[in-house]
Amino acid sequence: MDQSDKCTSTAWTFWLAATGSDAVRPTVLALSLLMVMLRAGSALAGDDCEVPMDRWRTREAVFTMAEGQGWTIRRVKIDDGCYEIRGADAQGRAFKVKIDPETLEIVEQEFDDDDDKGHERRRHSGSD
Repeated sequence: MDQSDKCTSTAWTFWLAATGSDAVRPTVLALSLLMVMLRAGSALAGDDCEVPMDRWRTREAVFTMAEGQGWTIRRVKIDDGCYEIRGADAQGRAFKVKIDPETLEIVEQEFDDDDDKGHERRRHSGSD
């Protein structure tokens, strides 16, 4: 018996001891797979902005940038690693916008639109 066979045999012996009866094994297997899938999913769901805190611009800089755009700010918070601003643009349209905390560029913007009772969603890339 080589080393890999011993590992497989040991793992199988542990599995049998841990699960007990045949009726329990499918449940334990299903729960194990679910845990692996949940961990993998959370690892893939990263932040929209991944900037170290020491490179973040201040909240005052965010307010200055927003005022320069003609925006009226209702709320500024941090969400998904970005600054998130809720407010209204110069035309009075309500919006939510995510701002890169280092460059203060728009990462994502949603306008409230009364005509279609939904959101106009526009994602920005670095080239816009």
